[in-house]
Amino acid sequence: MATTETHTEETSATPTRGMRKRGRLEIDRLFEALVRLQGSDLHMKVGQPPIIRVKGSLQPLKHDRLDDEMMQRLLFAMLDDRQKGILDRDGGCDFAYTCVVDDIRWRFRVNLLYQQGSLGMVARRVNNTIPDFKGLFLPESIERMCVLDQGMVLLAGVTGSGKSTTIGSMLNYINRNYRKHILTLEDPIEFVFTEDKCLINQREIGADVKNFEIGMKHAVREDPDIILVGEMRDVETFKTAIHAAETGHLVFGTIHAASAASTIGRILDLFPQEEHPSIRSAIAFNMKGIIAQKLLKSIRPGVSRVPICEVLFFDVLVRKYVLEEQDHLIADHIKKSFRDGMQDFTASLKSLIDQGLIDRNDALEIAPTREALMMALKGIGVL
Repeated sequence: MATTETHTEETSATPTRGMRKRGRLEIDRLFEALVRLQGSDLHMKVGQPPIIRVKGSLQPLKHDRLDDEMMQRLLFAMLDDRQKGILDRDGGCDFAYTCVVDDIRWRFRVNLLYQQGSLGMVARRVNNTIPDFKGLFLPESIERMCVLDQGMVLLAGVTGSGKSTTIGSMLNYINRNYRKHILTLEDPIEFVFTEDKCLINQREIGADVKNFEIGMKHAVREDPDIILVGEMRDVETFKTAIHAAETGHLVFGTIHAASAASTIGRILDLFPQEEHPSIRSAIAFNMKGIIAQKLLKSIRPGVSRVPICEVLFFDVLVRKYVLEEQDHLIADHIKKSFRDGMQDFTASLKSLIDQGLIDRNDALEIAPTREALMMALKGIGVL
């Protein structure tokens, strides 16, 4: 997500439950390099030196090439017995890791994996602050999704598109402004929230609760107003989340989809054809909004990347389109509903160009329709 020189809300420095006390590990030097170089991700693969991603581009560190022995020495030291068991059983594992750099505790979302028989790692740096909407250059209309009493809100996008940061910002907006109970189920926990007006319980899958199914079974008995369920990756997750929305909770989640309109099809793909009518009905009457995101490198000093956002609210027409299997009409409806708080990727790109945040040519390269963006920049079209 966008990083600026003025952020508002600091995350807690308190370690999450299950985090064991330890001394400095050898691998901490690589995490320190990632932080100092303002990178977002650290990649480790046998046969290559450690590689970091800075402003979207991969760059090797000045380090020896990693061999199997070195990789195992560096990575196994991070694991507890439970994580080692998961790695052996599944061939990969996810967990949160902390490292202190210049007296600041940094968190990383870590994935260990085996590829071609060798161990490897990809770790993402989690921001130490939860910026507000303005600090992330998000559309103002997103605030409307934070004041809902119930229903479902989804963040769509590929891995690394800033979905978690946007949800973190939305939950922190609620935390600063309303007295509610927020419950999160995460694998692993990324942002650690500092309670303001809200009561916040964050449960990490594996460390605090055995699995997502048990966590959601408990959740409905824990009196939450808002539930973060993480990624919609299977039938059971979606069914459980939609049930929570139906029973009066506001549910936030993420999904891998390219656009707001295609999210409907992505959800339906989880289910057999005979269940599609009932799932469409559940989506139409419980989904309140979808935000689809992509990240693009910024040209403004002090800002690394900014989100390009498509925003869809489920109004009467959108519900009608979903129920009548006319999903192809949703994209055009988003474009025509700009004054109602919706926006498509073209409108988002134009706004970011107008603010001097992104390069015009970069925007034209990733625009859904190059001609539509060029017309919008000339003031032609519905924006």
